[in-house]
Amino acid sequence: MTRAIALLLAMLLGVAAPAMAEQGVIEQLRLAVPASHRELWLQAEASSWQPWLEQQSGFEGRQLFWDPQREEGLLLIRWSSREQWKAIPAAEVERVQEVFEAQVNQALKRDPAAGPLFPLLAEGELQVQELPSR
Repeated sequence: MTRAIALLLAMLLGVAAPAMAEQGVIEQLRLAVPASHRELWLQAEASSWQPWLEQQSGFEGRQLFWDPQREEGLLLIRWSSREQWKAIPAAEVERVQEVFEAQVNQALKRDPAAGPLFPLLAEGELQVQELPSR
């Protein structure tokens, strides 16, 4: 009850209460995506990761970007909270990644032993920040 009152007061007074209010988080992934396989990457993302993500608690949406000079994909995945995102079992994530890679390999008639066509280059998280009011 005290926390709810403090949050209400903070909102009414326009005071940020970052320690009290749960903030959203953005999962950030960078992948190698060759120009010759950009469309395949998008198709595999749409048919494997997107439906799975839409079923996850706390998933708010995502954006995919492609850098043609570096031939890299950037995925920004929005979560309501870090706790909801990190509560997803690693085995679940690995299972969806296997589905993604199987779709890619099947489309290209590619040997799975060759490794991922779109290797992960970097991963991280971005915390949502609120600007202080004037």
